[in-house]
Amino acid sequence: MKNITKVLMSTVLLSGLAGSVTAFAEDGGVYTSNGVVEFIPSEDPTNPVDPTNPTNPVNPIDPTDPEGPNTGTNGPLSIDYASSLDFGVQKITSKDQTYFAATQKYKVLDAAGKPTAEVKEGPNYVQVTDNRGNEAGWTLKVNQEGQFTSVSGKELTGAVITFSNGNVVTASDSGKPVGAATIVLNSNGSQSNVMSASKGNGAGTYLFDWGTDAKTAAESITLSVPGSTTKYAEKYSTNLTWTLTDVPGN
Repeated sequence: MKNITKVLMSTVLLSGLAGSVTAFAEDGGVYTSNGVVEFIPSEDPTNPVDPTNPTNPVNPIDPTDPEGPNTGTNGPLSIDYASSLDFGVQKITSKDQTYFAATQKYKVLDAAGKPTAEVKEGPNYVQVTDNRGNEAGWTLKVNQEGQFTSVSGKELTGAVITFSNGNVVTASDSGKPVGAATIVLNSNGSQSNVMSASKGNGAGTYLFDWGTDAKTAAESITLSVPGSTTKYAEKYSTNLTWTLTDVPGN
């Protein structure tokens, strides 16, 4: 109690010396400041990513071109990558045959983004990125530019490419596009739907994989060739054209 009494007496004496008491505002208060960020459509290319883990960038290997795959298309709505298909070296036969496309091989990148010697394999895939910033939707289609043709101009009559076990893979929180579970290509050049995003969906990067891992991928893309087709001891090839438009899906 002695300490408390001393404090009270000191207060009275100080007030008396001042002659009057001045009122002060309370400590503290409320103040508002702002934060702002603005996004614009990105024109930068998007690198291919791992078809089994779309958060990891990779360096795909093109089995048809030792110099590597084509670069992706430009713009905020882009096709970043599409696998080329290798159906292997096959013996000539007069029986109906189905050949399987090899899985997609790709090099793992290091922390600096450089390809390492480590090679993995997974599903063949096509990759699309929408960085327009409006979730306006889009549509991806594919067509075969004519029948398989040999180096001397011979056609592999009746050969048909079929894609199966299709599924959409993404790390984006935007709504997923809808994809075709099975695609049968027609060598007359007609387009087939691959995947499409309706309005309010499809912002970010999306992969359409054929198969979920290396095992299922090895059986997901086929080339069927009739036994009656004449096969020359030559190499045959065809081109697949992937077309991405800003037309939203249904």
